[in-house]
Amino acid sequence: MLRSDMQTKFDEYLDFPCDFTFKIMGVNNHTLEDEVLSVIQNLAPGDYAPKTRPSSKGNYKSITLVVTVTSKQHIETLYTEIGSIEDVRHVL
Repeated sequence: MLRSDMQTKFDEYLDFPCDFTFKIMGVNNHTLEDEVLSVIQNLAPGDYAPKTRPSSKGNYKSITLVVTVTSKQHIETLYTEIGSIEDVRHVL
């Protein structure tokens, strides 16, 4: 999870606005996808088609989706807010 004092370099590598792929890994429960989508809709409204995949043992789930981001701060906010969801373990 990104901290507000972390100095990322997204603005050096990306031209905004652009599509940015997020991969979220968390506990495999029936609410994880809805919670992630709720946070994303709040920060970047749009139509999303997340791809989900359970882990080999079924304990975890990965969610991959593409979000149109508008700035370095927008990416950092999305990382932080998604990462703060209780059942999320990693945001890539």
